[in-house]
Amino acid sequence: MSETERNGGMRKSTIILASAGLVGFVLLGAGAVWTARTVVAYTTSATKKIVSTPTATAAVIKFVRDPAPAPAFQVNDLAGQAVSPAAFPGKVVLLSFWATWCPPCRREIPELIQLQAKYKDRLQVIGLSEDDNDAPADVQKVRDFAAKFGMNYPVVMADKKLIDEYGGVPALPTVFILDTKGRVVQKHAGFESTDVYENEVRSLLGLPVNAKVETFEDTGQVFLTNASKATELPDVDFTGLSADQKREALKRMNSESCTCGCDLTIAECRMNDTSCDVSKTMAAKIVKEIATGKSHPEKAVQP
Repeated sequence: MSETERNGGMRKSTIILASAGLVGFVLLGAGAVWTARTVVAYTTSATKKIVSTPTATAAVIKFVRDPAPAPAFQVNDLAGQAVSPAAFPGKVVLLSFWATWCPPCRREIPELIQLQAKYKDRLQVIGLSEDDNDAPADVQKVRDFAAKFGMNYPVVMADKKLIDEYGGVPALPTVFILDTKGRVVQKHAGFESTDVYENEVRSLLGLPVNAKVETFEDTGQVFLTNASKATELPDVDFTGLSADQKREALKRMNSESCTCGCDLTIAECRMNDTSCDVSKTMAAKIVKEIATGKSHPEKAVQP
């Protein structure tokens, strides 16, 4: 990824708040939100060891209903070997987007290493580094990092095209969960506990697990392109609109671009970054215009 792409072409989720080696962070209760690309850490506890001891209360596992196939790719890993999710049929695949400069990524990697070792015959973790793949120094840094941590799964350098194909990588780390048929059934943005990953892996492999499975329709939670299916958007109040007016509002939010610089529609930006005041304001304006009858949609152009 070139410096131009890094500073100008990436989505707004690629926010750089680090300058001269200083990474800002905001404490939120027991956790912290780190930003050097929008990096989220949800807990400050030490890395947990993998345990399979059932708890008294069953956990809830949520998978996408009618999941879509994972976007295909084939790239060489740090050892020069071709890597593709399609090369692991019958296995659960975890695609982990990360970077060497991401603190929660460094905490999550030991857990992924343990998972890979424990379920090595039925699970495949693939690390996709978002360090600058155009910078030889960064590539070497990733190679040294993988060796130091003893990463026992393939690591590839993710370029902008690959990242965009998995559009909706709002934070680092982000892990996409693929079932044994190569379909994306869940996405976790931010640091997640080992228990969550292990429960999902075991469930997808048909192994005993103390959890119940629920399904949901992907309306942008996994792939932003599915935001057009959403009937509700984060922090958008449709109160007072009729059913037809609400459909009109959603149609506009899915066709008009957000002006915050994210290169997403208003609806996609609301799903991707709930903290964006620009898309929130634009969505509220659309609702107000439609509610007051001041909306002037463009006339359809006949082909």
